[in-house]
Amino acid sequence: MHKINYIVTSLLLLAFIGSGRAQSNFPTDSLELSEVIRRVIQNYPSILIAEQEIAFADARIGLAKSDYLPQLNFSASYTRLGPVSSMDIPGMGTFQLYPADNYEMGVNVHQLITDFGRTSKRVNLEKQNKQLSQLSVEQLKQQLSLSLLNYFYSMLYLQEAIKIKNEELKTLGEHLVFVEKKEATGSSTQYAVLSTQVRISATENQRVDLETSLQVLQAQMNSFLGNKPTQPVTVKEKLWEPVALESDEKLIESAYQQREELKVVRQRSDMASARLSLASASLYPVLDLFASGGFKNGYIIGTNPNLNRFTPNYAAGVSLKWNFFDGNRIKYYRQEAQSEINRVEQDKELISRNIANEIIENRTHLDAAFKKIQQQELQLRQAQRAYELAQTSFMAGTVTNLDLLDSETALAESRLALMKSKIDYTVNLLKLKIAMGEQIY
Repeated sequence: MHKINYIVTSLLLLAFIGSGRAQSNFPTDSLELSEVIRRVIQNYPSILIAEQEIAFADARIGLAKSDYLPQLNFSASYTRLGPVSSMDIPGMGTFQLYPADNYEMGVNVHQLITDFGRTSKRVNLEKQNKQLSQLSVEQLKQQLSLSLLNYFYSMLYLQEAIKIKNEELKTLGEHLVFVEKKEATGSSTQYAVLSTQVRISATENQRVDLETSLQVLQAQMNSFLGNKPTQPVTVKEKLWEPVALESDEKLIESAYQQREELKVVRQRSDMASARLSLASASLYPVLDLFASGGFKNGYIIGTNPNLNRFTPNYAAGVSLKWNFFDGNRIKYYRQEAQSEINRVEQDKELISRNIANEIIENRTHLDAAFKKIQQQELQLRQAQRAYELAQTSFMAGTVTNLDLLDSETALAESRLALMKSKIDYTVNLLKLKIAMGEQIY
């Protein structure tokens, strides 16, 4: 028999080597791929962190909009002045020009009248940043789904491979009992018994390798799900659903419209343009309204002045500020924004090429898996028929025990190969959908 490690490695995109032994009898409560992805996306820390970036972006939008609202504050102060200026008037006495103890309290209001679009441009930039955060979350979900896809179907393969090995061991065990009885009657040799025992030992070792790899994969899956590392996990999924696909050109064109990576690139370009627009607005004038009112001592009012009396007072007006020279800041902001736009265009071109390669690669693997399934279904029927003939011939004494064991091994390998091709087809179909930008989550 071919080494089972080769079969496992050819399927697993991430190979695992560990120790320990998983349970052969899998739990009846199995998880489907959609359920696994749903659970992970709901609770995985990377997704939660990325979603907090959206909340942060909302706060930045609110902060930018706050410039539209008035600013109010209350102020109070006490000031001791000395020496106090005074003047003598003959016949009238000495008068202080201001009190030594000065008290003031009041309410101040500041309201932006217009900054000619500068605030709106800043709000727009923050909204663009939020859209980028949202796209980044979707991209992360897609990448996480792809990783889970590899783990999930690797586990599914190992589960089914272990079942096939258990069935093979059961058949070999029944055959061992049979040849031992024949040896006892003198109609078989000890070599037949020993060769069967060797085959059983080799198959058990292969099953141990499979169970070890499965246990490591279960621990990795539990890490994604947020479970205890040793919690039993089993998966189930319907396989081998052939689909009709469009031409490569149409698949690539569809991917260009749907892939999150390209949406992110386009959003980065929009943000660079928004930054450029905001930088240009830094030279716009700003027109403000200000007002304050309260009480203060020290006023000389009326015919009976009292410097210590609290007197209502106010101040109101408008201010205009216009920076007509910024030290060439806008010039360099424009250079920076244009450089970012040029870099984004190159990123877009590179991503587009990679997407086209992914489409072709997955389509090619999908077609190959389809052909293998057709070939291996025929091979399995032939192996099943050969095993049945070997059983009949062995009972008739026309073939040796080793011939029968070889036919059993060929049948088990055919079942494993067919199952692997069906899993390969399903995996590559889902990868093709992901490459096209479809959300499998």
